[in-house]
Amino acid sequence: MRVEEAIGKQISRLRMERKMSLTELGEALGRHLGRTWSRQAVHQAEQGRRSFTAVELTALALALDTTIPTLFRAEDQVDLPGQTVSAEEYRGLLLNTDRGAPLDGVEELMVALHDIEVVLSRPALARILRIAKAADQLAD
Repeated sequence: MRVEEAIGKQISRLRMERKMSLTELGEALGRHLGRTWSRQAVHQAEQGRRSFTAVELTALALALDTTIPTLFRAEDQVDLPGQTVSAEEYRGLLLNTDRGAPLDGVEELMVALHDIEVVLSRPALARILRIAKAADQLAD
């Protein structure tokens, strides 16, 4: 997938998590950009059919209450102009361009939180958590 498609998937995911309509996100962007985006413009962004300026990425992060690196997150390989990289390599590029340098504490925390999110989203774990909650309720 192209970087624009990866960003579009994140915009869509975050918008739905925040229970925002396409129009509401467009209006929220207007508060940061000085002009609103139409429903169609937001839809095109979510489909990966447009490039983004730095100002637009900043406005999207503010409107969706997230960070710019989160907008770039990808679960699949990413096609860069000169090569295709795996999702893990891409995440490493976003976190730290100097492959030999250690991650700082914030970057380590970001990696750990992403990994925790992946584990917690597994259906089997979700079932176990529901069972544990039900057992706690019965014990009370």
